[in-house]
Amino acid sequence: MPLTTHVLDTMHGTPASGMRVELWNLDAEPPQLVRQVTLNADGRNPDGPLLDAASIRVGRWRLVFDVAAYFAARGVQLPQPPFLDRVTLDFGIAEPSQHYHVPLLCSPWSYSTYRGS
Repeated sequence: MPLTTHVLDTMHGTPASGMRVELWNLDAEPPQLVRQVTLNADGRNPDGPLLDAASIRVGRWRLVFDVAAYFAARGVQLPQPPFLDRVTLDFGIAEPSQHYHVPLLCSPWSYSTYRGS
């Protein structure tokens, strides 16, 4: 099954269209950047899953969300340095046969995540 993400901007009540996201493989030595994407109008990767069923592997992974750059591009006045710059989520994939969905809900001052379906 695939690895997906979805980002919602809780300040504006919209998907985080245009946010940049990186996917890293933390088990590689040194850690390896696997993908960089810019989210579409729905706050998702326009090309589908970040990892498809053939590419997903057991291991440690990292998603990095460019939160400050996204809000600055939307015209939000941020302090310097911003309270949240890049949100980093480290997580593990133990069962590659399952769908791993890692959503992010964020504002310039807070974020939350969970393992979705």
